[in-house]
This record gives sequence, C-alpha cells and structure tokens, in this order.
Amino acid sequence: MLCVLADAGFTGELKGSIQIKGSDTMVNLAQAWAEVFCEKNPGVNLAVTGGGSGTGIAALISGTADIVISSRTMKEKEINKARENGIQPNEIKTALDGLAVVAHPANPVSKITIDELSDIFTGKIKNWKEVGGMNLRIVILSREVNSGTHVYFKEHVLRKGNEKSVEEFSPAALLMPSSQAIADEISQNANAIGYYGMGYISSKQKVIAVAKDKNSPYLEPVLVNVQNNSYPIARPLLIYTKGKPQGIVKAFVDFVLSEEGQEIVRKTDFVPVH
Repeated sequence: MLCVLADAGFTGELKGSIQIKGSDTMVNLAQAWAEVFCEKNPGVNLAVTGGGSGTGIAALISGTADIVISSRTMKEKEINKARENGIQPNEIKTALDGLAVVAHPANPVSKITIDELSDIFTGKIKNWKEVGGMNLRIVILSREVNSGTHVYFKEHVLRKGNEKSVEEFSPAALLMPSSQAIADEISQNANAIGYYGMGYISSKQKVIAVAKDKNSPYLEPVLVNVQNNSYPIARPLLIYTKGKPQGIVKAFVDFVLSEEGQEIVRKTDFVPVH
C-alpha cells in the first residue's frame, strides 16, 4: 500500500514507510484507516499486518515495527525490554471494543454470567445443559496465546480481574489462529463457544448476553453498553509508537484520532473514543 503524506508540519512531499503490526482484532480497522489515509496522501509505503498483539509488541521491542496495534496493554517486562533497546513505548487509545461471547445460531442459550463463562473456559462446566442448553458437550474455542484478546479474556473472564488467580484455559480448548477462524468454526459447530471483538459479529453466530453476576443485567456488546462501560467485557484498543509520534507516524496517528478516523472506527463496528 503506497501513500504520500502532506501535513501542516511538513514542507513538500514526505517520503518514507510505516510498518504497522499486531492485533488480529484491529487489523481490519487498521487497514481501513490506511486505505483512506493513502487515498488522501498518495506516495509513502505503508504496510499493515496482523499476527496478534504479542507479535506486534515483540516487533516494537526489536525495532521492526513503527506502530503496534494492540488489544491489550503492554506488560511491565515488555516495556522494560523495549527500554533496554532504547525504545520508549508510547500508548495511545484509539477505540473501544466489547468482547462478544458467541455460539452457533441454533444454540438456545441466550444469556450467561462471568462465573459461568469462567467455569466453561477452564473446563469445570463441560455440557451445555449445565447452563440451560441442550445435552451437548461444549467445544471451547480460544485465540492463541500470542493474542491480546486471549490474554484479556483470561485476565478478565477466567481470572475475573484477580491478579492472584492462576486459572488457565482448559487443555481441551481449541486454539484458533484468528478471530475469523473462531467465527467460521462457530458457524458450523453446534457444540462450540468462542469469543472475539465486536467488529467480527455477524448473523452466522449468536451473541450471548453477558452479566457480571446473576443479580446484574445481561448485556450485549453494542455501542452504548461499551461506551458507558456497563458491558462486563469491554476494553480499549491501543496503538503503541516508539516514543512520541513524529513525522509520518504522527500524521497517521493524528488521522486515526480525527473525526474522520473515528468515523472509520464506527463503520468497522467498534466504538469511537470521542
């Protein structure tokens, strides 16, 4: 993808390249930003690749990515590794996301609590009938360990935000290479349960409403519930840069945070930050 950049801070045409790498959840959003940015500014080389937030963060640490798209915050040890390499990670919130819990459209289960989800994904609950469904064995689908979505779901659902918890995904969980792979498997597997960012929701999967506990409202990951933080599995979608953004990178970040960039967030079914 080639694009050229003209910004008030520059004189003449700016040449160079931007490597954007990371979150599978955000890759479609980042590509949509890049396409419009390149249409407006044809000539700088701009590449967007996924692979997971962990992959992107590793690329930032090694200096091979200019911008990381991440669905989780960097861990302290990752920040320290980057600093050892002379890189100061700079975090920018670009959008909000609600993690959708999904099952096959024929599944009668329409609501579930965080406790029940934790018990399903750790393997304590093994049959759909235990949560009001049919007498079917539950097939657990998860993202792979380098996925920020995997990490966030483990920390906030399996471990319920308790930093001292050591709960892990069931060994029986099928680790899928992408959010789209989870969506595809759910659409053809009546036993399956999975999760992905709200931008992947489609009519081929059933979204299950989630409650913090049995006394709380059951909510779906729609814009208003994510924006007002009432949906229990909402999170920020982040960009990391090497220090404060400058030059081409700054212009791209400014575009992402602009009214037009935030409208792209809305059009890709995520939630704008402003």
